[in-house]
Amino acid sequence: MKRVALFAFHDALATSISLPMELLTAANSVSKLKDRAPLLEIEIIGLDPAPIHVSGGMQITPNTTLCVDENYDLIIIPSRWRHPHRGAPTRPEIQDWLKRQERRGADICAVGNASYFLAEAGLLNKRVATTHWHYFDDFANRYPQVILHRDYLITQADNLFCTGSVNSAADLVIHLIDRYWGASIARRVAQQFSPESRRPFSRNSYRVDRNDLHRDETIALAQNWLARHLNEAFNIKDLAHLSGLSERSFHRRFRQVTGLPPLQYMQKMRLELAQDLLQNSNLSIEEIGQQCGYNDSSYFCRLFKQHNTSSPGEYRRAVRRKLFEVNKSD
Repeated sequence: MKRVALFAFHDALATSISLPMELLTAANSVSKLKDRAPLLEIEIIGLDPAPIHVSGGMQITPNTTLCVDENYDLIIIPSRWRHPHRGAPTRPEIQDWLKRQERRGADICAVGNASYFLAEAGLLNKRVATTHWHYFDDFANRYPQVILHRDYLITQADNLFCTGSVNSAADLVIHLIDRYWGASIARRVAQQFSPESRRPFSRNSYRVDRNDLHRDETIALAQNWLARHLNEAFNIKDLAHLSGLSERSFHRRFRQVTGLPPLQYMQKMRLELAQDLLQNSNLSIEEIGQQCGYNDSSYFCRLFKQHNTSSPGEYRRAVRRKLFEVNKSD
């Protein structure tokens, strides 16, 4: 069972605590529906046992306080409603606790401007990071040793994650649920929380080990070719030849840097494109299938449902209902 810590402090943004907590709790519920044991236990950690005043006039009572002897698998640090450098990030006991947890291998996720906590502890020195856009310049000036990526909403450096917003933190939590407990549970959880607004971690993040940022130029060119020809049939043997490699060497090198065989990689990209088109275009489902390289509409629908737990039509209706329900009420 995973141990999860939600670190709470005065003036924390309430949604940056509640949304990750609800997503993780939903993962537990999905597991119980499948007659499995709970996947995780969540603790809200405070600096002391007193109630904590967070944004929106809400109060949170912590379950426990910082303890150097406790180990956690996942730590989530919420964003601060006011300037992030004031208060908690500069406290030595917090910095020591975070450094100890990082050394022990905990995944630490900073939501929005909570990246200041990691930077103050020195954990982001010579590592990639992002933060809330409003604090880009201030963050860059305060922490020149941090490699700030302003164009990404999620960054990963080893076991340290930074997100630029609460929504991107939700994308990250879905990714971690997938990594910890599998794609099936992650899809079920995402489906409960507006799946049409979730952006895949692979497209939304900058990672030190990111598959399309590797140094194998030959495979990178092959990936670029695939991205430009999603609607076309392709043959691995021909693509290997185009890359100047034997089929066996191409397959090995491709999987080594992307983590997937070429066919699975192509399928993943096509289905992500299908989600975008269902959300943002008026193309028919048959036309979307063709745009994604599936001329057999029935096969496309079966494959989409297999990977998203809903058919293309159901997914589109969920998208349109969420996108336009505000307008309907006007």
